[in-house]
Amino acid sequence: MSVLDSIIEGVREDLAARRLPLADIHEAMERATAPLDGYASLSQSEMNVIAEVKRSSPSKGSLASINDPAALAEQYQEAGAGAVSVLTERRRFGGSLADLDAVRSRISIPVLRKDFMVDEYQFLEARAHGADIVLLIVAALSKSQLKDFYDLTAELGMSALVEVHTAQELESAMDINPRMIGINSRNLKTLDVNPAAFAELIPTIPQEIIRVAESGISTRGDVEFAQSAGANVILVGEALVKAGDPISAMQELLGRR
Repeated sequence: MSVLDSIIEGVREDLAARRLPLADIHEAMERATAPLDGYASLSQSEMNVIAEVKRSSPSKGSLASINDPAALAEQYQEAGAGAVSVLTERRRFGGSLADLDAVRSRISIPVLRKDFMVDEYQFLEARAHGADIVLLIVAALSKSQLKDFYDLTAELGMSALVEVHTAQELESAMDINPRMIGINSRNLKTLDVNPAAFAELIPTIPQEIIRVAESGISTRGDVEFAQSAGANVILVGEALVKAGDPISAMQELLGRR
């Protein structure tokens, strides 16, 4: 079993334990604030940031305790982030839907629910908890699931960040005409990082699509490398949550100090 398979197995087990009746989740969706436009927010400058609320990861273990995720998200917004990503997967990333609720209540920019979306219920759940963007990981989905979940995301008024790691996955992603594609330099099946994935894949993505560089970005040089490949958004977690001053850390990544 690959790392990705193991994570998805845990995601399904946790989902089964918290699943609510559909009537209840639909009622919660009706109470949620209207979704924000993730694409518009991440198109506002040459280089935008999705800043991540992330306590731990399968590759690095514990990163930061983050007792107040909403306060961290407010700092990200102050620093100029275009969106905030909230890890809601519990077992490997130490996240929760309560983190998503807290962040959504305190910031005015789009929120990405960062989880392994493998069940239709999770999309209803994401919207009920105020998510504006969800992650669709091509490696975790069949072609039919990818299309169905992308359509469902749009029906619910959210944006989809479609994540790929290989040229074959990118080809599958392009079949659904996405507006945002994330190139993850980390292979989720092995956790190995290959920054060359940015240079190999990003230049092949049409300019009208938002191109997000994910994983392995911790220095100004990393950002410049991704930007030179054609990325116009970076997704950063570890470098920001481990920094004593996340505002300064983000400004440094963007070359603004």
